[in-house]
Amino acid sequence: MIVTRPPMGWNSWNTFAANIDETLIKQIADKMVDEGYLDCGYEYLVIDDCWSEHQRDERGRLVPDHVKFPNGMKALADYVHSKGLKFGIYSCVGNYTCAGYPASFEYEFIDAEIFAEWGIDYLKLDYCYKPQSEEGAKLYRRMGLALANCGRDIVLSACSWGADETHRWIKSTGSHLWRSTGDIFDNFESVKTLYNIQKGIFEYNGQGCFNDMDMLIVGMSGKGHVGCENCCTTEEYRTHFSIWSFFGSPLMIGSDIRNQTPETKAILQNKEVIAVDQDAAYRQPYLLMSNPSGADVWVRHMENGDILFGFFNMGDHEVGFPISFTDLGLNRSTGVVLKLRDLWKGEELGTFEDIFVTGVPAHTSKLIRAKLIKK
Repeated sequence: MIVTRPPMGWNSWNTFAANIDETLIKQIADKMVDEGYLDCGYEYLVIDDCWSEHQRDERGRLVPDHVKFPNGMKALADYVHSKGLKFGIYSCVGNYTCAGYPASFEYEFIDAEIFAEWGIDYLKLDYCYKPQSEEGAKLYRRMGLALANCGRDIVLSACSWGADETHRWIKSTGSHLWRSTGDIFDNFESVKTLYNIQKGIFEYNGQGCFNDMDMLIVGMSGKGHVGCENCCTTEEYRTHFSIWSFFGSPLMIGSDIRNQTPETKAILQNKEVIAVDQDAAYRQPYLLMSNPSGADVWVRHMENGDILFGFFNMGDHEVGFPISFTDLGLNRSTGVVLKLRDLWKGEELGTFEDIFVTGVPAHTSKLIRAKLIKK
């Protein structure tokens, strides 16, 4: 199985943690369809930790919690599939999940078999309780082989937090995406920390095995499991979504989509920004300019020949950026000018020759898409 674009969907952990059940998952499935999320590309509905009983059955198989999921995972998967969605579940490479439930160490082929029987389409595989004597690379390779031989296409999401130099070996495992960071929290410092990690590893991203910067916190507003009192503002959520989209991270919503504000939906469902994340060429970005205060300008070449500018001001003061087209390799001798569009405002900014100057306020971002026009 080859995954050509970063997966998009919804995950239960950031808001609900252990407070999950069949009714909630069905409600989320309904909302993903009825509120337009599926139409925007959010197709995976993923149940995170705390879904199983604390003991395997006599055959060594995982058992769904009888209270939370009385009809079992096969029936729930069938419901999710009936909505046109794909269904995901959670385990760990270690002896236990992060919350202390049975995990997949030395049960990889058994678990892959039952996940296939249930109709699972996506497996998030965490890194907790990994035996110190075992290499993480070997454990992910074993699960990768188990899934590849289970008779069903199942996306493998390797959640190893970037530990043990994940970036150096993850593409050997059969994983389709890999977590490059620790857990996100609903505050701007957390977003800033995860963004800064990318500066040292962005070149390891790529088609088939996408760099996962963790699930989205857009719209959490301080609520839920990773909510904070000093939660992000709407503008900071927009910056967060801009960064994840620019770097091509999987987009997994973590907020409660049953109760979203219009402002939150406008961020999560901006199709022009989502198209950045889902651009088929998936070319490596490069850093064009950096300010000591923490503001950067990145550039990415898109499939159709457009140029994308990502302005990210993680600092506390507004910064102005003069962009010289010569620094893009577009000297006057090329005979081209740039027609610019602001993807968040949905506005054409005009046609520019040689230079473009813009200011970026603190904690904000701009995504500017440029079309090359012959003079």
